[in-house]
Amino acid sequence: MDTAHSKTPIHLWIVGLVALLWNCIGPIDYLMTRLRQDSWIEMGMPGVDPQIVYSYIDSMPIWSQIGWGLGVWGALIGSILLLARSRHAVPVFAVSLLGVAMSLGWQLLAGPDMPPEMTKSASSQVMPYVIIVIAVALFLYARAMRTRRVLR
Repeated sequence: MDTAHSKTPIHLWIVGLVALLWNCIGPIDYLMTRLRQDSWIEMGMPGVDPQIVYSYIDSMPIWSQIGWGLGVWGALIGSILLLARSRHAVPVFAVSLLGVAMSLGWQLLAGPDMPPEMTKSASSQVMPYVIIVIAVALFLYARAMRTRRVLR
């Protein structure tokens, strides 16, 4: 029996896999939006002119745009490191959380209101808060696993 895997709690594999699947969405959205893939915007926001979305994103200050990248890529890398049982998952999730704060902080607190076309669905109103809760939870979970010496 592999002792390294026998010491790994089953919840780490469950949380890690769910985190990895969830955190694949952000980088895909980031890339498709940055590459101006209209079909991606149309699929996610039916009836919204993609140019409205691009204009809103382009109006974000550079620090908020950098935060978006740190948030999504950090979350993906953090999830991979969590599954690899690496203690480095903790600082990477911290960087991701900082990115979320930079990006969504501007969007929710400092930036202009989103164009009305982008806020028609209930999910567009709730999703920023879901992202914040998940980012905090993953950081806290990874930190707890490091404290329990599950992460090496």
